[in-house]
Amino acid sequence: MMFDDLVTHREPPPNRISSCEGGVEHHLSEGAVMVAFAMHLLGTVPGLKHVAIHPDGEHGKQFDFRGWLERQGFILTAPMGSTAYGGTYSSTSGQTVLVNPKSGRGDVVADVDGQSFVAECKGGVINTRHPGQQSRLRQGLCETVGLSLASPITEGRRQFAVVPHTKATETLALRMAARAGEAGIEIALVDGHGAVIHIVPQP
Repeated sequence: MMFDDLVTHREPPPNRISSCEGGVEHHLSEGAVMVAFAMHLLGTVPGLKHVAIHPDGEHGKQFDFRGWLERQGFILTAPMGSTAYGGTYSSTSGQTVLVNPKSGRGDVVADVDGQSFVAECKGGVINTRHPGQQSRLRQGLCETVGLSLASPITEGRRQFAVVPHTKATETLALRMAARAGEAGIEIALVDGHGAVIHIVPQP
């Protein structure tokens, strides 16, 4: 699946203008990574019809969950909580997305046929050469792997660390994939159009 509305374009601070293409930063927020991976699961896991996303308040400020899901054909059918975007969204194909603003449950969670999928996600600027922003991207990958390590290991559970796809994150992910895999953690990278690649440990 390809999307053209995941990235937020922002004018960078003066010290970062020369480090990004066209003088505009392309932010793939944590919320954008969440919905992209949720759509990836719905589109690739056989039999999966429901996925849950658990953003916090800051994610809701950075990304318009309701507007984005409605543009993809998911209509809010059962609001919940006090936010404008919390609740269950349904599509005409019978798929549903629950947006539950409650932390501590995994950023993206799905269950089907005795198997569960749990993802921890981070966002970042995907078109920058700025050392500080590239460091934040690498740090985000390390944090998602660390959060995944703290999750319980249960039979049938697949645990994912999901971050934006950049040269910096891909290089680090390739180095980490084998050790992460030994701990039961899969690394996935999401680009600005929502395409997901799974990093395979190198022999």
